[in-house]
Amino acid sequence: MDLAYIPSPSRGVLYLGPVPLRAYAFCIIIGVVVAVWLGSKRWVARGGAKHTVGDIAVWAVPFGLVGGRLYHVITDHQLYFGDGKNPWNAFKIWEGGLGIWGAIALGAVGAWIGCRRRGVPLPAYADAIAPGIALAQACGRWGNWFNQELYGKPTTLPWGLEIHKVEPDGTVIEGVFHPTFLYESLWCVGVALLVIWADRRFTLGHGRAFALYVAAYTVGRFWIEYLRIDEAHHILGLRLNDWTSIVVFVAAVAYLVVSARLRPGREAPESIDPAARAEAAEEGPSQSSDGARGAERTAAPVDATPEQPV
Repeated sequence: MDLAYIPSPSRGVLYLGPVPLRAYAFCIIIGVVVAVWLGSKRWVARGGAKHTVGDIAVWAVPFGLVGGRLYHVITDHQLYFGDGKNPWNAFKIWEGGLGIWGAIALGAVGAWIGCRRRGVPLPAYADAIAPGIALAQACGRWGNWFNQELYGKPTTLPWGLEIHKVEPDGTVIEGVFHPTFLYESLWCVGVALLVIWADRRFTLGHGRAFALYVAAYTVGRFWIEYLRIDEAHHILGLRLNDWTSIVVFVAAVAYLVVSARLRPGREAPESIDPAARAEAAEEGPSQSSDGARGAERTAAPVDATPEQPV
């Protein structure tokens, strides 16, 4: 093994007795925790209640996982259906195979249900959680590294990824390839930072921070998809996910432009989360030094610049 290259793990699962501990699943779980943590901080900074993001995530995450798996199985149906294929493998989500497009689409349905139950506007929630979703994707891509999947074309670059795996049909794959999992992970971190910066700089609201995340992600996904060599459907010479990136990018940019004209500014803090008012009422007036600090805040000029969200 050449130490100049990135090695692949020898296996992606450990066994605790009869219980398999799969690295792919842990990467997904870590991503969800990061997304909820950052989303909660941003939501509270906007005037929301502490537990709202987590409560809505209880709906959004399962829907997102189902949507991601459905998109993968539908667009790569040849892997699971046909002569010599086992349809039950479509349920083996731990072996990899989650399409971000399906995850976001059906996850949004779950988030909408959760928002309706909490009386929260979905666009405001989406803005708060957007950079967290990008970081969740960054974490999740490391699951592909553990599974030795979704790598790119052969390369001699020093950061190439060494692959040694045996396919189910007995084919042995060995070589050094572009680590597209790493490219996309780093790109997603950059997208998260971009959204946080733009949200602070331009006070994005009404779903525009989420639209910026979508637009920025699709740009990176387009060129990363070009490097990948895993089996995929092609239309007019481009992979299906490239066409999806183009369509979603145009839709996101159109939403940014139209929304900025029709609904400039950001939602008023008191309008985004009824639970925040309930929490404030339960806490009651502050005492002692806290009360003094509260009085100082009350006396502050009404045109003071509010604290920017994380």
